[in-house]
Amino acid sequence: MWIYEKKLEFPVKIGKTDPATAQLIMSQLGGPDGELAASTRYLSQRYSMPWNEIKGTLTDVGTEELAHAEMIASIVHQLTKNMTPEQAKKSGFDKYFVDHTVGIYPVSAGGIPLDAKYIGVKGDVIADLNEDLAAEQKARVSYDNLLRLIDDPDIREPLKFLRAREIVHYQRFGEALRVAQENMDCRNFYAVNPSFDK
Repeated sequence: MWIYEKKLEFPVKIGKTDPATAQLIMSQLGGPDGELAASTRYLSQRYSMPWNEIKGTLTDVGTEELAHAEMIASIVHQLTKNMTPEQAKKSGFDKYFVDHTVGIYPVSAGGIPLDAKYIGVKGDVIADLNEDLAAEQKARVSYDNLLRLIDDPDIREPLKFLRAREIVHYQRFGEALRVAQENMDCRNFYAVNPSFDK
């Protein structure tokens, strides 16, 4: 189904060690609005979608979110790979370091591990697509917040790319919602199967 291209979707080349920034960015990997939760959500939701066009959108976006997780992991790795124990202590990265050294482990900026409760899958077209629209906006806000806190252009450029992709994904899910509504009973497009209402 997939072809893996062995390069990042957008280049990540960070020349300095900065574990404090890595800890912030880590949230976009394992936090509630991170890339792993998004990918798992979309690739799981596609099975219950009744229309191929929407299944395709979920597959496309879910696959791209995996590429974004790879970018975030690369950023975190590059920011921590040469970290000293002193830098870990000074930056507050020491708690993470004790459990994971400099391995990439999906946690939020607050240190909470990736949790399945972040993955909204209801099996209802309208519920799931609205979940997806909200997820993309929350991810965009998280990138906005990171960009407010980070000055380094080597870090900002990939984050700006990722933020822009969240906007595109939001638009794609808006189109998918329109497709769903056009395919439903026009008198009651909030019900996937109006026969349940009888």
